[in-house]
Amino acid sequence: MSSITKQTVGNNTYLYESHSFRDDSGRPRNHKIKIGKIDRKTGRALYTQEYIDRMRETGTPLTIPETDRLDGLEERISEALNSLKSYGLFYFLKKIGEKIKLIKILQQTLPEYWEELCMLCFYLVSGGKPLMYMEDWVTENESYPVGTMSSQRLSELLGAFGQKERNGFYTAWCKENESDEYMAVDITSVSSYSNQITDCESGYNRDGEDLCQINLCLLFGEARELPVYQTVYSGSLKDVTTFKTTIAEMEAISGRKRLVLVTDKGFYSEKNVKMLVEKYEGNEFLMGVPFTNTWAKELIRGERETIERASHVIKTSGAPIRGVSREINLSGLQLTAHILYDPERALGRRNDLYAYVVWLKEMVERGKDKAAFHKAIEKYLVVPDDKAISVTVRESVLEQELETSGWLVLLGNGNLTIQKAHDIYRKKDVVEKAFMKYKNVLGFQRLRVHTDERMKNKLMVAFMAMTLISHIHKVMKEKELYRNMTMEKMFIALLKLKKVVINGHTIIRPITKEQHLIFSAFSIPQPFVG
Repeated sequence: MSSITKQTVGNNTYLYESHSFRDDSGRPRNHKIKIGKIDRKTGRALYTQEYIDRMRETGTPLTIPETDRLDGLEERISEALNSLKSYGLFYFLKKIGEKIKLIKILQQTLPEYWEELCMLCFYLVSGGKPLMYMEDWVTENESYPVGTMSSQRLSELLGAFGQKERNGFYTAWCKENESDEYMAVDITSVSSYSNQITDCESGYNRDGEDLCQINLCLLFGEARELPVYQTVYSGSLKDVTTFKTTIAEMEAISGRKRLVLVTDKGFYSEKNVKMLVEKYEGNEFLMGVPFTNTWAKELIRGERETIERASHVIKTSGAPIRGVSREINLSGLQLTAHILYDPERALGRRNDLYAYVVWLKEMVERGKDKAAFHKAIEKYLVVPDDKAISVTVRESVLEQELETSGWLVLLGNGNLTIQKAHDIYRKKDVVEKAFMKYKNVLGFQRLRVHTDERMKNKLMVAFMAMTLISHIHKVMKEKELYRNMTMEKMFIALLKLKKVVINGHTIIRPITKEQHLIFSAFSIPQPFVG
């Protein structure tokens, strides 16, 4: 079935003969051939001589004045303008996907859909815009032969495969990335408006939204700084409820290799600690401890006077901090507490709080409207009814709030040195940054799907996108590219590299100095310049 369609590029509107068909897998496809353009002055259709001749041969001649025909030169110019596409970002992401074996694994586990999944993944990485805009993006950028990627096709794609294919992908990815590196684990919530997703339930929402949600658990390998595995839990479950299941899944995925499990303060409870000691035998863990625990505060009180010693210095990527390890007995369990102190962070917090309280005090003394800060004023200041008596600061409240500033207590079961414990725990930042990328870079503040299969498949594509972003971020740090550009700026620079097809010949535009720097930093060969 064929039809004539229009497409506007810049100031010109082009005519296409569009043929719809289904490929060998039964998927809808669309093939377009340019046959002319619309005259901007008269609004008349100008057809190519090739199209006119072809219609004559098929018995459907077109009676067209000579002035309404495109000559060879104009046709080639029209072809060049219409075929001009951004090439650099597609080429860059394709090479990164090949380098980390993501594309290879997709080809093996989802052979019917790997090209479309790659393009969806590349689209998420490129800017995190809603999927409804992907059709325009594919038109403007070089891509695999995936058709238009309309909203309908995306919906079909996200429902085209199921648990078996997802399991195959995650299994192959884990096998490709297996190592003895440290594993970090964390959980975040992702909200949805849908009431048709089984695991989407009301629960503690980390973003403070009154919406149902899922809990997304992510495992991250800290040496390669790549995500290893993710799984979804019901949104009504708390972090600690999912902890034991998460550990079991992680052990199965890792092949029960010896690992160091790194978790944040949200996982801490004596019940979880006991479970880790008993069930996680042969492996080590590091767990942040919240200062709602009296014993953690007692530890830092005992070290406050002696922590500032040269023998307690801990090296970091920035200014050195201080730290000591102490053996402790917690509910009959012999464990190690790693106590860390960052004097610069403590001073910064103190200065910020002092400045804020002084500002509040001055505002009250000047008689300004202070209704919006009523709670803070009540907490930090003593405001007498008699205006003749000056406003005073609750110094004891400030000192109590600053007591734990700059301090961190880690609980472990192994023989890690304080320096090693610090280095491992701080690398857990990759998980927190990964969740930020999920929600900010990849646009996953909302699921925006309405069935279980589509939700899980969309999260799998987001997982793929995160592997690309994580590798890009790692290289940018190592090569110090962040000194000159952000990741977004780098993508913009790559988008400027164009490709054009003229008279059947593909030509890559010249590479700029900035693009050359990017390809060189990532050890990617420069695309051929014709």
